[in-house]
Amino acid sequence: MTDTITTESKTSRSRQAASKSNNQIEIASQAAAKPKGPKPAQVAPERQTKASMVEALLARKEGAALKAMREVTGWQAHTCRAFLTGLRKKGMEVARDKDAAGTTIYRLGATIEQGAAN
Repeated sequence: MTDTITTESKTSRSRQAASKSNNQIEIASQAAAKPKGPKPAQVAPERQTKASMVEALLARKEGAALKAMREVTGWQAHTCRAFLTGLRKKGMEVARDKDAAGTTIYRLGATIEQGAAN
C-alpha cells in the first residue's frame, strides 16, 4: 500500500511541476507581448442616459411634448412628469405652454437661484 501512495504522490508532483512551468511560460509570453511605456490617453465617450436625452429635448427652442419624451425614453407618462418634478426640485425652471393643437409643451428655462425661490 505504501508503494501505491508513493507512486500517486510522485505522479501528482510531476503534474504540478509541469503545470507550474507551463504557467510560467504563459506569463513570460504575455509580459513580452505587452508594449512597454505609457499607455495612450483614451477619451471615454460621454454616457448617454435617458435623463440626458430628455434634458436635451427640453433644452431645444421648441421644447418637447410628453409624447416625445415617452418615445425617446420608453417611460410611461407619470414617470416623465415625475422627472420634470425632479428637475424643478433641483432648481431648474420648467416652463409649460400649449401649442395650437392643445398639446402641452415643456421647455427648460433659466436655473432658479436657491434663495430666490423662497
